[in-house]
Amino acid sequence: MTDPISRRNFLASSALAAGSLAAGASAAAGTRPHPRPGRPGPNEQIVLGFIGTGGMGRGLINRFKSFDDVKIGAVCDVYEPHALEAVSASGQSPDVYGDFRRVLDRDDLDAVVVATPDHWHAIPTIMACQAGKDVYCEKPLAWSIGEGGRVAKASEKYGRVTQMGNLIHATDNYHRIAELVQSGGLGKVTKARVWMARSAQDDIGSPPNGQPPSGCNYDMWLGPAPERPFNPNRFTFNWRFFWDYGGGFLSDFVCHLVDPVLWGMKATAPELVVAGGGRYVLDDNGETPDTLEVIYKFPEKWDLVWSLQSDAPHGFHGRGAGVEFVGTKGTLHGHYDDYTIIPNPGEEVVEPEPFLPRSQGHHREWLDKIKTRELCSCNFRYGHQLSAIGHMGNIAFRTEKALKWDAEAERFTNAEEANAYLFREQYRKPWALPEV
Repeated sequence: MTDPISRRNFLASSALAAGSLAAGASAAAGTRPHPRPGRPGPNEQIVLGFIGTGGMGRGLINRFKSFDDVKIGAVCDVYEPHALEAVSASGQSPDVYGDFRRVLDRDDLDAVVVATPDHWHAIPTIMACQAGKDVYCEKPLAWSIGEGGRVAKASEKYGRVTQMGNLIHATDNYHRIAELVQSGGLGKVTKARVWMARSAQDDIGSPPNGQPPSGCNYDMWLGPAPERPFNPNRFTFNWRFFWDYGGGFLSDFVCHLVDPVLWGMKATAPELVVAGGGRYVLDDNGETPDTLEVIYKFPEKWDLVWSLQSDAPHGFHGRGAGVEFVGTKGTLHGHYDDYTIIPNPGEEVVEPEPFLPRSQGHHREWLDKIKTRELCSCNFRYGHQLSAIGHMGNIAFRTEKALKWDAEAERFTNAEEANAYLFREQYRKPWALPEV
């Protein structure tokens, strides 16, 4: 189907949601075979399918279509207006679907881009790996820690080239921050802080429940999440403020803001997490906190603090969002595009020569690695580690417990009620998280 999508074809495609969940294909563990043997070569096109074509999905279409070696072969969304807008944004003639499994069935696609709401990240991503497709998935990697671990395992078991949509990682500024910390220029770093300061204007209101908009397959949109009445705030952008689908600002931004912290400190996971906060400022029907402090204690004897504050847009150091490293020689604070160093009295902070390999661009890196079959810098294992930081903070907040974390087992050791949040308690039928 290369003509613009018709309502009949869209609804017929969406109706497959009630069908089989089976996904075929396997690949030798430890390898990254091409989905099409022998292709794509260095000078050949990479054919992409897009699963989820809302605002982020269309932004990614606009980015990937700018590369000469990319062809957009398919787009998929459960909301017809988004699917139609994706076709227009592509500037090409992709086939259009309402069920992501039809995209994964396509033998002519090399890879897929997953830009759905968080609760729909894990299932299509795992099934894409099993179907022999390389995957770019938006951040956070999955809706929960357990889902993220399974996604990372699937990418490794089936040998896929993967990249989480953590595009700030590719900037020279983040490389410089990581180099400054890794080099010891700040001395021994004992504390890192990341923060977001929001405005009270973020209030999303409390609209009444109603009917899904025309062209929306709401049952498919809910997918594995619990059945709820349709509410405008649970749909499109604001879904992230409801526990069924996302984890609020912490899950949304942890991968960007904590990235230079784990990178600079060469860390993977904390050993203790404690949190406090609530939805104190906003008066709406959202569920996730608007005010939140999370303290992470790492085994290497340093702490990370996440701060979310509302109605205080000045933040820290005059930055509405940012990252700070406190060292024995000085303090560094910065954000996506810049940083400032404040030496301690009597100390000098010496900036090292660049030593980390620079990126060719976050999206270009994934495309190049599809051809060379090498690991990407934000592969799904690293994406899982970053995403898990946010999930741990939310679990500590929701349980009101100081939680001890076993990084090897990926379980909390002192509060079984916290482990109940590692996976969804029940996946709404007919959906299930694929075994790996």
